[in-house]
Amino acid sequence: FSAPGDPKVPVLYEVERTRTGRSFSVRSVKAIQHGKPIFTCQASFQLAQESPVQHQFTMPTVPPPEELLTQEELINTFLQNPNLAERYRKQLNKIEAKDVPIDIKPVNPPGMFCSEAQEPKLLFWVRARGYIGECDSKVHCCVAAYISDYAFLGTALLPHRQHDVKFMVSLDHSMWFHAPFRADHWMLYECESPWAGGCRGLVQGRLWRRDGVLAVTCAQEGVIRVAQKPEQSKL
Repeated sequence: FSAPGDPKVPVLYEVERTRTGRSFSVRSVKAIQHGKPIFTCQASFQLAQESPVQHQFTMPTVPPPEELLTQEELINTFLQNPNLAERYRKQLNKIEAKDVPIDIKPVNPPGMFCSEAQEPKLLFWVRARGYIGECDSKVHCCVAAYISDYAFLGTALLPHRQHDVKFMVSLDHSMWFHAPFRADHWMLYECESPWAGGCRGLVQGRLWRRDGVLAVTCAQEGVIRVAQKPEQSKL
């Protein structure tokens, strides 16, 4: 991601056939607005091939989605608290007003108004709202790409909740698709941040099918700028 996009302006996509092989093919894509590139992408495609070399991590053991509250239900629980500070109420109403086309059920939701440092890990069940069906698998991959970006970079902020975030945006986002899946079925999104520093944060994610198959691996780096505390006078 090289520049902010403008939702009011059409996007021109330039596609280069970088390589076309018998097993793998590569395409390079440049998205252009106002005559300047705002986004570049490299996509690699492979014909389905069998191999005895197979392994994967083990899916975390978590409660099933049927036993958990949705993000909306969690927010409503906080809003029903008559002692909730007005600034928090406005913040929650703003989140609730967003029209997000995905269902989310956090497994380990961080304390909404807690400023204590937490381990940089998140687990939540996620799926696309509505029915997509048994269509082209590439459609489900596109939906998963949208899902994978939701709340992803925020994982890097969990150990630093005492700071006031002024600016946060993705620099790059990578995805590897391992197995077929349905984006409109519940999948467990496991997110963790191994490092942050220099106004940047790195996060890694794994999308698991309910049967324990690792379907997608993700990685993202982004800019994170927080408000600097004024230096106290030594006088």
